[in-house]
Amino acid sequence: MADTLQVLDRNFDVQLHEESLDERAARHTRAYRCRCGNPLFFANTQCLRCGTQLGYLPDEGRIAAIDQDPATGAWHAEGRSEPLKFCADRHSGAACNWMVFASNPSTLCVACRLNRTIPDLSDPDNRLYWAAIEQAKRRLISQLLSMGLPVRSKITEDPERGVMFDFLRSPKGGPQVMTGHASGLITINVEEADDAKREAIRHAMREPYRALLGHFRHEIGHYYWDRLIWDSKWLEPFRALFGDERSSYADALKRNYEQGPPADWAQRYISSYATMHPWEDWAETWAHYMHVIDSLGTALGYGVNLARNEGRVASFDRSALYAPQDASADRFLELLNSWLRLTLLLNELARSMGQPDFYPFVMSAPVVAKLQFVQLVVADARAQSAL
Repeated sequence: MADTLQVLDRNFDVQLHEESLDERAARHTRAYRCRCGNPLFFANTQCLRCGTQLGYLPDEGRIAAIDQDPATGAWHAEGRSEPLKFCADRHSGAACNWMVFASNPSTLCVACRLNRTIPDLSDPDNRLYWAAIEQAKRRLISQLLSMGLPVRSKITEDPERGVMFDFLRSPKGGPQVMTGHASGLITINVEEADDAKREAIRHAMREPYRALLGHFRHEIGHYYWDRLIWDSKWLEPFRALFGDERSSYADALKRNYEQGPPADWAQRYISSYATMHPWEDWAETWAHYMHVIDSLGTALGYGVNLARNEGRVASFDRSALYAPQDASADRFLELLNSWLRLTLLLNELARSMGQPDFYPFVMSAPVVAKLQFVQLVVADARAQSAL
């Protein structure tokens, strides 16, 4: 029997045909309910109305009510026969609510298995940072699974092509821990989980958006470039669209900090940082694709009617696409234009509360083409995983 860490074959039946927005919402929804009818949220471990214990089933992408067998001590989720157990990090500072098959010799869930290094938890600040980091990481991993992408631990499952995380904190006096990716290892400076410090960096760097989940999505984009683009049929198309990644990264970094982005960057890139190098353009575009899929799936899962805002924003058509004749082109445009209508609403709601824009970005036609390219790569990876 496949472990809970793997996306089951039945999920691919939905993923491989041309999805409607409603089908996409069902696969990416964050709208959950307890069996008593009470709304549930992604991090919940217990229903606040009926007291039922809850667990996240990563292969199904849902929060489930679970009951313990008094004879065996195993847990069972409604609609499933396999006995389950809690991830060992459920009662740690990570507060993980993910489930593992009871027969699995591992005590950790698919998300927690990816950790190579965690911060020193004897420090109270580190415990707070780690809780926030794990919450963002689980949201990342759950989305990757729903997208049908390979998620394997570099530590225990796939040393060559897997992924792992180091969560580090800079010692007093340095050196500074840098968030980044290298050969499947993603390093996160845990102080990014400190809202005040992260906001100060955002202002210092003149960034319109800086979030812990955004860091995860950006860095995992670098990982999937190595996994899905390098030495594949997508490499030359990538270079034609994003640029040649063989250009010196060190020179690009120096040029970026000395000269800044080109004046017309917003006409071609999703962010100013994306202008630095083709790798960063890919990672920023990948992160925004994940933003769109997760946020739109959540909105539709909660019943938001985006069609009512149709006509309030200028919609993109096939002329903006990378592959306008692709069979999924119209579905992609439906998704993207729905996103534009959603962010129009959310930005206005934020302004009504005196808050910064929810989505402080403007999409141009070249960005739309890059986003479709990302979707085509993801769809191809999903199809290959289903074979």
